Amino acid sequence: MLTRAAVPADRVRAWMVVVEAAGQALGDVDAVFPQALADAGDDPRLLAQVHYQLAWRGLVVEGDFEEGRREAAHAAELAARAGDRRTELMALSFQAQTETLMGHPEAPATIKRALTEPQDPQVACHHNGAGSARFRWLIMSDQLAEARTTVTALLREARRRGMVESEVHYVRMLAETELRAGHCGRALDLARESLRLARDCGIGEVPSALLTSLAEASGGDVDSALALAREAVEQAEEDGDQMYVSRALAALGYAQFVAGDAAGTVRSLRRVRELETGLGITDPARGRWHGDLAEALVRVGELDEAQELVDVTREQALRLARDSVVAVLDRAEALIRAARGQHDAAVAQLTAAQDRLAELGSGLEEARAAFALAALRAPAPGPASYDEAARLMRRCRALPWLKQVDAAAAASPAAPPAAPAATTDGLEGLASMERQVASLVMEGATNREIAARLFISVKTVEATLTRVYRKLGIRSRVDIVRLAAGRRPG
Repeated sequence: MLTRAAVPADRVRAWMVVVEAAGQALGDVDAVFPQALADAGDDPRLLAQVHYQLAWRGLVVEGDFEEGRREAAHAAELAARAGDRRTELMALSFQAQTETLMGHPEAPATIKRALTEPQDPQVACHHNGAGSARFRWLIMSDQLAEARTTVTALLREARRRGMVESEVHYVRMLAETELRAGHCGRALDLARESLRLARDCGIGEVPSALLTSLAEASGGDVDSALALAREAVEQAEEDGDQMYVSRALAALGYAQFVAGDAAGTVRSLRRVRELETGLGITDPARGRWHGDLAEALVRVGELDEAQELVDVTREQALRLARDSVVAVLDRAEALIRAARGQHDAAVAQLTAAQDRLAELGSGLEEARAAFALAALRAPAPGPASYDEAARLMRRCRALPWLKQVDAAAAASPAAPPAAPAATTDGLEGLASMERQVASLVMEGATNREIAARLFISVKTVEATLTRVYRKLGIRSRVDIVRLAAGRRPG
């Protein structure tokens, strides 16, 4: 095309195909950009398309959020001048996403601009469009219910239009939402689906792998979580994508923490802190690794570093009203106080943190606070001290964490051994759809809500539940809830 085309618009379009074909490896096509700019000349429509791709280059190759934001803003301005609404909307959406991750004060206003009419239907449900930017803002602001509604609608529309790349991203985003809410079983099913889709089509493999790692570490197999995170780190480093290197390292640090490797957690998450500082990321809700690093630092005896991290991060979280981040930091600070012998203050702070996390709907973080609190019970923890933590972990289906709770309870000498509680292990024998439906029943969802969230009919939900009852030897949805609470069905 480039050997034959003389029309600038045709040449720029060809250069953009080359850039888009590079995917995350934009550093491999650096030589394209000067030639594309030269062909664009002073045409604002063509320049807007090139500067939009330069925004991605600034973020992915240079690891510079501010450069990416500036290029996106310039692209939006050029596109508006040329009357190219589609490019304008994509550039505004990129600018909004970048500002959100940076903790930039203009982020809400930019999202609003990206959502104003007229809209382009194809951009509206695109994974780099304004709907996606709005989702990211909602989930970082602890508005989980609205985030779930938003991404579910985007996923439905992407599937209707056959937008496979966007479908991969939205399935992953829905998994992220469920994980944040503490629905670990549901999140794991969705994350695995996202990874299968990504590998089938060769799109978004790194983000899907790292999200699946987080889901495995929370609700599945820790060894799988470690392997997936390391795979994501290696691929992101090979692509030269600094943004995803930091995210993959954060997933690795979390998997190491769940695996009991505090020193490994510290090594990985210290690298994340260094990378995010270089990228210009100041919003702690972007990666939510700060509490894990602080707790790991406590475990390796670095209390001063842990306290400094908590203090700096809390200041940023309070500025941006990231309430769940503050609550997690309070949990970490309570452990610092406990390590320094301030037992009563630690118990009080942990109790308050658990209550706040429950109010925010952060189920797994609430359960982790209950687990930490059980270990501090006075005068000495016993197996009964861990009952609430175990109940909350079962409700989340946070199996790796539940194993830790059970091990701590078994090792506690303060009380005679208790009769084993019923667990949800029986769900592992169910088919994938049966397990997803049963998990949603445990969360209190109605048949209609389950149908909407799983994109199936109410009749399919009812038929699936009938099979679940038969396989589990129970009679009603109440019995499923009793299983989740660790009680035998009545």
